[in-house]
Amino acid sequence: MSNYISPEKRLFLKERELGALLEITQAITLDSPEAALYKIFQFTLLGQLNIRRMVLYVKEEGQWQCVVSFGGGLVDFHRLPLPDHILAHSPTQPVPVADLGLGEEWHQLELLIPVQHRGETLAYVLIGNVHDDYVPEEATKFLETLSNILIGAVENRRLGRQRVAAAAMRKEIEIAQEVQTMLFPRSLPNDEDVAVHASYVPHTAIGGDYYDVVPINKERFLFCVADVSGKGVPASLLMSNFQAGLRTLLRQQADLATIVAELNNLIYRNAVSEKFITAFFGIYNRTTRELEYVNAGHNSPILLCDDHHHELLADGTTMLGIFEELPFLKVQQTKVPPRSLLLTYTDGLTEVFDQEVEEFGEEGVLNFLRRSRYVPLPTLHRELLQEIETYNSEGSHFADDITILTCRFK
Repeated sequence: MSNYISPEKRLFLKERELGALLEITQAITLDSPEAALYKIFQFTLLGQLNIRRMVLYVKEEGQWQCVVSFGGGLVDFHRLPLPDHILAHSPTQPVPVADLGLGEEWHQLELLIPVQHRGETLAYVLIGNVHDDYVPEEATKFLETLSNILIGAVENRRLGRQRVAAAAMRKEIEIAQEVQTMLFPRSLPNDEDVAVHASYVPHTAIGGDYYDVVPINKERFLFCVADVSGKGVPASLLMSNFQAGLRTLLRQQADLATIVAELNNLIYRNAVSEKFITAFFGIYNRTTRELEYVNAGHNSPILLCDDHHHELLADGTTMLGIFEELPFLKVQQTKVPPRSLLLTYTDGLTEVFDQEVEEFGEEGVLNFLRRSRYVPLPTLHRELLQEIETYNSEGSHFADDITILTCRFK
């Protein structure tokens, strides 16, 4: 076949190219959906450029998909994955399909054109009968240009969606962080009977831990530490429901057994994706020095007495939100001796591992408390966090949120 094309023919072909460019750019300007852009690309090649066979594979969310296929006869390229041979060699320049060693179903196509955007291959155009109207080099060059315009527009839209989604997610996270901050009490008891201090170290922007201290009357106050399964906005929303339910029940002067049972019902009805909450609830009476508590599947708080004897507060019930009705519920009571220290925490504190994959664990916390129990509570918390940071094989990067709430009974 001769490469010579008459001036009249060349003008005719350039007019068709211009028409193809106009159709594609108009569709992009009109902000047509991506599916419409692919369809217009197909009709443009067919109507303006007389391309009778074409397959377009596009990389979307890391996966290669056939988004356009026409003129393939009995072969449905939408059902065929992009050949591994193409992915392995990742050509950056047009390649004859015959040189790729592909299967028989690909033989009706003649040329593979990679489409790149910012150095990354985002699409492959495979076409047939490119030689019918004009010189192969000219046809290939124009098809490269047209394909780059199309895929560039599609990619820019994808990046635009990502920016919008990222902005929405940032706003969602900001709101969730504000909600979570509002959940924590603004002040903690520190008087002649008891001092309370809390520390919270989130693993991600929005954690799944919660603590609260709520006065009931002049003599009694409730304190709680909880941990919701999962992280992010859903966990934050579930915790806000938990806090609202807890404070509503306290205003109704409900007893501890009723509080725990009703919170379980609330979480069971509102939790999604099999979420649940572990929690420890304690009500301390300043006059009688009685501590009434329920441990709902949570890490056992450590009550360390002045004589170094310790008690683990483990009794209570299962984690909340698993069963519609709790299978058992035991409200326990214990007398708190003077100069005792009670440390409640979430599992991020103990589930820290050293280079030998030995867990810091409950024993590590207890050993620390025996050495440092009389230091001021803010110092105690700071030094305990420093200790697990030193112990942790990953340094300051913890695998979970860490919440510590400590009561010093005078």
